[in-house]
Amino acid sequence: MEQQQHQLQHFIHPNHQHPLLFNPDDRSGRHCWGCWEPVYGPSYSCKECNWYFHHQSCAELPLGLHHPLHPIHPLILFDPKTWAYFGEDKQFYKCELCKESCNEFRYEYTYRCSRCDFNLHITCASLAPTTMVEAEFHHHPLTPFWKWITFTCEICGKEDKDKGMPYMCQPCALWMHRSCASFPRSVKVVRHKHLLHLTHSSLEFHSSDSRFCQICVEKVDTHYGLYYCSRCDFAAHLLCAMKNKENINLQEFKDEDEVSEHDELVGSTTYEVKKFNVGKDGIQIAAELKHFSHEHDLKLTDEAMSNQKCNGCVRDISPPFYSCVKCSFFLHESCANLPKKKRHPLHQHPLTLFPKAPYREKDFWCDAQHPLTLFPKAPYRKKDFWCYACKRDGNGFHYSCEPCGFSLDIPCSLISDILTHPGHEHRLILSSIESEQNCSCCDSNTYPIFRCTTCAFAMDFKCATLPHTTRYGQHEHAFTLSYTAEDDSGEYYCDICEEERVPKHWFYYCVDCSYPAHPKCILEKYPNYKFGGAYTFDYHPHHPQCKQM
Repeated sequence: MEQQQHQLQHFIHPNHQHPLLFNPDDRSGRHCWGCWEPVYGPSYSCKECNWYFHHQSCAELPLGLHHPLHPIHPLILFDPKTWAYFGEDKQFYKCELCKESCNEFRYEYTYRCSRCDFNLHITCASLAPTTMVEAEFHHHPLTPFWKWITFTCEICGKEDKDKGMPYMCQPCALWMHRSCASFPRSVKVVRHKHLLHLTHSSLEFHSSDSRFCQICVEKVDTHYGLYYCSRCDFAAHLLCAMKNKENINLQEFKDEDEVSEHDELVGSTTYEVKKFNVGKDGIQIAAELKHFSHEHDLKLTDEAMSNQKCNGCVRDISPPFYSCVKCSFFLHESCANLPKKKRHPLHQHPLTLFPKAPYREKDFWCDAQHPLTLFPKAPYRKKDFWCYACKRDGNGFHYSCEPCGFSLDIPCSLISDILTHPGHEHRLILSSIESEQNCSCCDSNTYPIFRCTTCAFAMDFKCATLPHTTRYGQHEHAFTLSYTAEDDSGEYYCDICEEERVPKHWFYYCVDCSYPAHPKCILEKYPNYKFGGAYTFDYHPHHPQCKQM
């Protein structure tokens, strides 16, 4: 009898193939099959399939109910996911209360009357007309108002023009959407190390304050709800915070304003010092070291070199740098000191430093290893990576999250969410939400992008990481990145491709030769590749012993 109380035959499992077993304290964080929220606490799931996770409350829902919004017929519980697989129209299951329909990321259990095409999400249908609801972020209980009315939600600030059924707080004379009443009191977003707390009182801000969402870099109306960190003055729109929240158990934070270990920078050294030199000021300098990216020891040098690139950031090498003369392997001192692991505001997981793209051994194997030389042709794809921020392929060092397939090249990984750039007079803030605003420096439409809160200026990662000086071919002088037209002639051309330039777009310029050029012409087709180096690959397609698995 006791065993029966801890398992449940559920309609979601075909032909009741397996029972769902009870777990009194589930910490998996898997999405609930019923409401699509993370599961923490009492749950049911199928242990045989390792699937169908449910909150206890969602698993124990009644299969049918009578609801005051549709009193003429009973409503039957069903799962829209099973219908979506057969090509049903997602709008067909639009909830009559919250007006939301299914989408590719969320399929919530629904109570449905098929005769009337009437649908209610389980979170909407569970609200009894006399039940007072406790909102996490409000100190008074909320009363459901079961009349179709037109109102302005005082949480999101949007007017419900098509009429709706709001919640109301009588002591505060507060009206809000039912969906807004379900916002959590606190969230943890990828972009910020502290918890953000929902506030909906303009008394916490001065009327003259001009606030910007730190996620989308659009204005925030402080008269309505927003997520806010008072310690850092970090504000975010409600929906922006929810779209960028981390699915973690907030109980990990002993103090809700304490920085959890979850967000601390995870760093580790990438080299072993073999020899020290003592400078004039008495400070020890690592003159020779063994770096994890190279098989030979690297020596520090201050000699200037031309036409060589750093194997780390794939930029022109400049002193001081470490080198291996045998292999033409070079590392800027700053690249040699990169941490093995770090965090970045564009990704929720720690990123690991890789000297080359991880090789998938399951794809190919070879009984013999052969040194291959990389020629300046189409790059060998198995050793490439693709940078999420600047959208370039590369073969240098990069930070990656292997489970997610997320990668950043070194220049992009060094940029935080607030940028001060010599090409613009105001501070720029990283926006990770898609928008219609193009980059002011090259007119590309991409995201993530940096935006200015003072003017209509925007800058993408590709332009933000352009080297300030670079060399081109056999040209004797260095080119400098320029942000304004070189003269007022009205005619602007690239001296490499001889095509017209847009005067407001950035370009490279040699002052000594009055030589302007497009960035793409100066940096050429593969700016993130270092060609000509020798590598040993596990796979050599022309060797008879190499086979594809």
